[in-house]
Amino acid sequence: MKTTTKSHTTITSIACITLISILAMSCNKPQSASDSKPEALPIEGTWELLSETKIEKGDTTFTPAAKSQRMIKIINSTHFAFLRHDLNGGKDSTAAIYVAGGGTYTLKDSAYTEHLEFLNFREWENHDFHFTVKIQNDTLIQQGQEKVEGTNIDRYIIEKYLKVTK
Repeated sequence: MKTTTKSHTTITSIACITLISILAMSCNKPQSASDSKPEALPIEGTWELLSETKIEKGDTTFTPAAKSQRMIKIINSTHFAFLRHDLNGGKDSTAAIYVAGGGTYTLKDSAYTEHLEFLNFREWENHDFHFTVKIQNDTLIQQGQEKVEGTNIDRYIIEKYLKVTK
């Protein structure tokens, strides 16, 4: 009887060790290409406006970045902000140009949605704007519909930004 109990204990111990080993190996399984998440777009950073195209009521307007103004968009892991002002120190008719806004955003693949929480044009606040974004080299291209209920704002925009590296 002692031999049977000893054999049974040995077999049970081996079975437990084998089971624990199998469980440990399954927890550390290497990721296959299908298991890994796609790499997120490198959207975080500071971007300077290069140009904007607006399509509104069938009319298309292309505007390169104005030499007398500067606009930047800053994007971190959860928020975005944009600032536009004149470059003449407020000393001529462009002094009235000052736009600042920001809020939170979501990004899933190329679907980028801004939730505008702050803007000096208050009727734009608390609206969501859905865009598609792509990055080509050092250029961010953002396009989509800007529509604000209760205003005359309903247009399709295409904005191109250059990554600021300094």
